[in-house]
Amino acid sequence: MSEPIRVLVTGAAGQIAYSLLYGIGNGSVFGKDQPIILVLLDITPMMSVLDGVLMELQDCALPLLKDIIATDKEEVAFKDLDVAVLVGSMPRREGMERKDLLKANVKIFKAQGAALDKYAKKSVKVIVVGNPANTNCLTASKSAPSIPKENFSCLTRLDHNRAKSQIALKLGVTADDVKNVIIWGNHSSTQYPDVNHAKVKLQGKEVGVYEALKDDSWLKGEFITTVQQRGAAVIKARKLSSAMSAAKAISDHIRDIWFGTPEGEFVSMGVISDGNSYGVPDDLLYSFPVVIKNKSWKFVEGLPINDFSREKMDLTAKELAEEKETAFEFLSSA
Repeated sequence: MSEPIRVLVTGAAGQIAYSLLYGIGNGSVFGKDQPIILVLLDITPMMSVLDGVLMELQDCALPLLKDIIATDKEEVAFKDLDVAVLVGSMPRREGMERKDLLKANVKIFKAQGAALDKYAKKSVKVIVVGNPANTNCLTASKSAPSIPKENFSCLTRLDHNRAKSQIALKLGVTADDVKNVIIWGNHSSTQYPDVNHAKVKLQGKEVGVYEALKDDSWLKGEFITTVQQRGAAVIKARKLSSAMSAAKAISDHIRDIWFGTPEGEFVSMGVISDGNSYGVPDDLLYSFPVVIKNKSWKFVEGLPINDFSREKMDLTAKELAEEKETAFEFLSSA
């Protein structure tokens, strides 16, 4: 058995964490021989709920969980971390503008970035889930100057999985038969799900998605809006936001950081845009296609971008630049 790693999940009393924690504890994220010290952080009013979650994790009798710590204190939660999964954020309430949401979350993620900077290992991998995820991630990274920017990523894997499954449903194959879809940009309704470079396995042969589907108007229309608005559709139907699928996407995202991406495949991840070859401005937290090896990611380079894609990629970059500007106004006054 290797040394235990310290893994923090924030917003640990919430519904995404409730779907996520068992998967982390049973070895399906970090491997079946990786012991874990699991740290659960939430706000003080949620501590009794968190105690219930703690009891349930104990009652799962998971052999890999060496210790479980439930706390509302940052200095306890962020100490010596190997991995931080920042799920907790201020949710958007009815009548709330995106600007109000940004303002509330800038405070949270500025504080958590500072806590990471002060208490966590410098090698910590930080995954931001709480929305607006891209800008929250950038805020946390800016507030943790001693931790490499490349160690911060935000979740667009749920959108990536949604795109894969829509293609699979349309073609009557499994989601595993579809690879190399891309989510460009923001985890918002401006994101651009791109299947120009995606492949699907049909009768044992790999075919381009456009060629396989022969339905360009669906791919350029309904497919894109379905993926962009899927989160809202789930809320409308379930009266609660995506939790099971979000937890699965978080697990996929972290497992790929930990073990690398399969040969010939790339995944979507919100990362710092510095030095990309796709004309996305530097210093944005933007979703790109990446490959991962030895726990570090690289942009997938050299994919041809058509005019249709270019326009969509620029649009979501513009939204991210505006969000960043708003957030940073709050940051300087926070």
